[in-house]
Amino acid sequence: MRRVDLADGAIAGAVGSTALNVVSYLDVALRARPESDVPGETVDRLADIAHVNLGSGARAANRRSGLGPLIGYGLGIAAGVAFALYAGGRRQPLPMAAGVLGAGVMTMTDGSITALGISDPRTWRRSDWISDIIPHLAYGLTAAATWNRLRRPSDRGR
Repeated sequence: MRRVDLADGAIAGAVGSTALNVVSYLDVALRARPESDVPGETVDRLADIAHVNLGSGARAANRRSGLGPLIGYGLGIAAGVAFALYAGGRRQPLPMAAGVLGAGVMTMTDGSITALGISDPRTWRRSDWISDIIPHLAYGLTAAATWNRLRRPSDRGR
C-alpha cells in the first residue's frame, strides 16, 4: 500500500463527507425540518467520557457546533482511508464501492450513536431512515467516484 493511496482515500472520504452534508442541508431546507441534535449530543457524550469540560452557555454551544461536524468529517475521512486499504490501491466497480462506502459510514455513524446511548435506530420512523440513508448514499457514491477518479490509468489493472 502506497502512502498516496491512503491520501487518496482520505481525499475521497472528505469529498464524500461534503456530499453527505450538502444533501443533509438540502433536506433541512426543502422540508423545513430542524437540524439534527445528534452531532452536538455526540460531542457532549464523548466529552463526558473523556472528562473534558466544554464550558458553559454559549461557549459550550459553540464548541458543540464546531466539534459535531468535525467528528463527522473525521469519520468520513477514516472510512475513505479504510476503503483505500480494502481496495489495495485499485479502482473498484462504482456500484460496489458506493455501497461499501455508504453502508460502511452509515454503520459506523449509527453504531456509534447507538453505543453512546444517543439514539436507537430500531425506534426510528420511515422518515428518519430516509433522512439517514439518502445522505449516506450520496457519501458512498461521491467517495467511490472520487476514489476511482484519483486512480491513475496504470492503477486500473494492478
